[in-house]
Amino acid sequence: MTKRIAFILFVLLIACGAVLQFALAQTPARADAGGLAQTPAPAPGVAPQMRHISPELQKKVETANTKDVRIKKFPFAMQAWTFRRFTFFEMLAKLKELGVGYVQAYPGQALGAELPNLKFDHNMTDATMATVKDKLKEAGVTVVAYGVCDIGQTEASMRQIFNFARKMGFRTVVCEPADDDFTLLEKLVKEYDIQIAIHNHPAPAKYNLPETVFAHVDGKDARIGSCFDNGHFMRGMNDPREALKLLEGRILDVHLKDRTDYGTGRGQDDTPWGQGKGSLRDLLAELTLQDYAGYLTMEYEKESEAKDPGPAIKASLAYVKSVTYYEGYEQIFKREKYGWNHYGPGYFEADPKTGVLKGQGGMGLLWYSAKKYKDFILECDYKCATPETNSGIFVRVPDVPTSDDYIYRSFEIQIYDAGKDIHVTGAVYDIQAPKLNAFLPAGEWNHIKIEFRGAHLRIELNGKLIQDWEAKPGGKVKDFALAGYIGFQNHDSLAPPYFRNIYVKEL
Repeated sequence: MTKRIAFILFVLLIACGAVLQFALAQTPARADAGGLAQTPAPAPGVAPQMRHISPELQKKVETANTKDVRIKKFPFAMQAWTFRRFTFFEMLAKLKELGVGYVQAYPGQALGAELPNLKFDHNMTDATMATVKDKLKEAGVTVVAYGVCDIGQTEASMRQIFNFARKMGFRTVVCEPADDDFTLLEKLVKEYDIQIAIHNHPAPAKYNLPETVFAHVDGKDARIGSCFDNGHFMRGMNDPREALKLLEGRILDVHLKDRTDYGTGRGQDDTPWGQGKGSLRDLLAELTLQDYAGYLTMEYEKESEAKDPGPAIKASLAYVKSVTYYEGYEQIFKREKYGWNHYGPGYFEADPKTGVLKGQGGMGLLWYSAKKYKDFILECDYKCATPETNSGIFVRVPDVPTSDDYIYRSFEIQIYDAGKDIHVTGAVYDIQAPKLNAFLPAGEWNHIKIEFRGAHLRIELNGKLIQDWEAKPGGKVKDFALAGYIGFQNHDSLAPPYFRNIYVKEL
């Protein structure tokens, strides 16, 4: 009898397994627009699992050394949805109190008591837009983007949005296009020079996966990219650090959030930046490495604080300030050579995608003509193509270079790893040898910090003090000024120097 019962139980177990296997086979995984199958939702009561884009990206995130990244200062904007319990005009007053000068408007927010029954959206009349502009000017706030909006599927509906952007003076439209064919969008972004940033609401929204966004923007006009919302990626159990690496070079806007945890379970909600599990510092470091040029747009969606988001905003701004290395600095080179001039043979190539300067030909000087600096800190990264790379950073160039006379009246911080003594990397050229050789091998990025106060020159290379010197004429230098221009030398094309992340802080 015992054997018979055991046999019956065995048969029932096999039958149940077969039924389960059949049921699973009849439940296809949902596929996104890019053709990637998504994992079915977990059964009720089962904790959702983290989803990874690829083992390669997962490993890159796990091995990334973000703690050493010097985080740049990003411009800050407010997503108006944070103030969804207020009118648009009430929000402007709140932003003025907080010292926030940029806003991303959303369609549907009531304008205010002065314009009853009217909302901020692309259907506003010219007269209404004029009133809104007056209110913006009065508050000292600028609309820099609009979304998330429905751009429709016809040329007429899309043009309405683009014309609205042109009239209001903002350059970024945040949306989730219904069409997979972006031919019309590419035509319009070129015609209007206005950006389309694709937002990623969580499932079942079309662009809930990073791969879907990437598939739609890859290879498109540079003005079509991602509105990267890390909070919504967290809701869908996607690691935003992986998503950020996948979308490198295509990020046009960032909706930055921090959340208490991944997923959408009980108690999981938005929290001030730096207080959750969103790896905010890692994201800011990656955005710095990518030389992201847009706004950090704060969108705070915790409903219990919707009537008073001010404390969370202040805490978030304080957090970003605390982790920003270049607070108080001005980035004097931003992908394009605006404000820069060149004297002498050769030139510097500027890569608009990476923000890297590459010296070609020579010998010449690329100098920042926008202003002279007296007491300052100059920081930048540089890289040598070979140990024979010959270049230099000139400080306190007294006058507009019109001849080689500047060489004899300013100081050159030498870059030449193959040199010796007063002609090696870190030397004050022809005058003062460095305390030690702190440069990295050719092909690796070095970080140099040059501080000039009065006549005192202090230089750190890769975190090591190499000069602590009271400046005086010597060698080629006949005299020097207490204020002047900053310049970078191009020497030849065989072993070019590279420069990036050029920042100055006036003292």
